[in-house]
Amino acid sequence: MTDNGPWLVVGLGNPGPTYAGNRHNVGAMVVDELARRSSSTLRSHKSRAVVAQVRLVGMPGVPAVLAVPSSFMNESGGPVAALVRFFSIPTERLVVVHDDLDLDPGLIRLKLGGGEGGHNGLRSLTRSLGTKDYYRVRVGIGRPPGRMDPADYVLRDFSATERKELPLMVDAAADAVEALVTGGLLQAQQRFHAPP
Repeated sequence: MTDNGPWLVVGLGNPGPTYAGNRHNVGAMVVDELARRSSSTLRSHKSRAVVAQVRLVGMPGVPAVLAVPSSFMNESGGPVAALVRFFSIPTERLVVVHDDLDLDPGLIRLKLGGGEGGHNGLRSLTRSLGTKDYYRVRVGIGRPPGRMDPADYVLRDFSATERKELPLMVDAAADAVEALVTGGLLQAQQRFHAPP
């Protein structure tokens, strides 16, 4: 898993300070953490994303391009497709980190391909890339309470209680990305899907 050029690790979210603390932005938070670990800064790129080219900490031989689209979530596909072309990265070396309503808060799950589960960011990516066969690191945010519309729920900031756990969740998801890239999907799944 460690040869054949760089990986592209994309964190999904919405741009700007209004959305920065939203549940929908947890993917972008994870990529920010990976950039922090490698002492890098995400900078504007012509692909309509902020990007850093890094060697991820703990993996001296594995180059990666970290990216967060500057577009809104439902238009993430265009910037990601542009990054894939610009850096000549095949989709089998693409890792997308995103929030997942169907997982309990804090759970991390990894998979290759599959459906989008109603996630507009993934739907946009699949449409622009022409394939569903890319890696996903799914970060659980839980279901909305009561009858709250899921669209409203994902665009709300994490609650005060959730914010206490958020650094641990972001840290674990960043670890999962590193495990996937260095050890492969099966090994990462065995580690992160095991009961706590």
